[in-house]
Amino acid sequence: MRIISGKFGGRRIHPPAHMPHTRPTTDIAKEGLFNILQNRVAIDGATTLDLFGGTGCISYELASRGAAQLTIVEKDKTMLDFIKKNIDFLKIENTITIQMDVFQFLASCNQQYDIIFAGPPYALNTIDDLPRIIVEKKLISHEGYFILEHTPRNDYKTFEGYSFQRNYGATIFSFFECI
Repeated sequence: MRIISGKFGGRRIHPPAHMPHTRPTTDIAKEGLFNILQNRVAIDGATTLDLFGGTGCISYELASRGAAQLTIVEKDKTMLDFIKKNIDFLKIENTITIQMDVFQFLASCNQQYDIIFAGPPYALNTIDDLPRIIVEKKLISHEGYFILEHTPRNDYKTFEGYSFQRNYGATIFSFFECI
């Protein structure tokens, strides 16, 4: 796993050998995602929220490209410890790490973010609730996006706030805007 661009560009991150509930976003999909983001939203100075933080690769990329405030939510203690270790290693500042279930976090969240990313386990049976909650609670800033990583079996084109999607093989990113 590598950081693609920015001040940490080229750095490799070596995730733990056993990650039972984590599926890192592939480098190809991540590169495609950030090509889209850099042309649609100002990452430099952005306030970001990474749900299902996993290995932290999305947040490291956001930090590398100048995000000002990162919030990472991850339920698994081993993965959260791994994320914290890399934040320290990379000397990333202005980061909040939260060990909590994503849906519990969203229930109490009332802050708006410029970029919200969710890369949940593909087998999550409540995945469709994520865009509903985030759009309904108006957590996406006026110029921001919520990006949901999912498989082709999920379709969000009729969901409120849906903007567009991009397909990278078995990985699809659906983009939502504030309404």
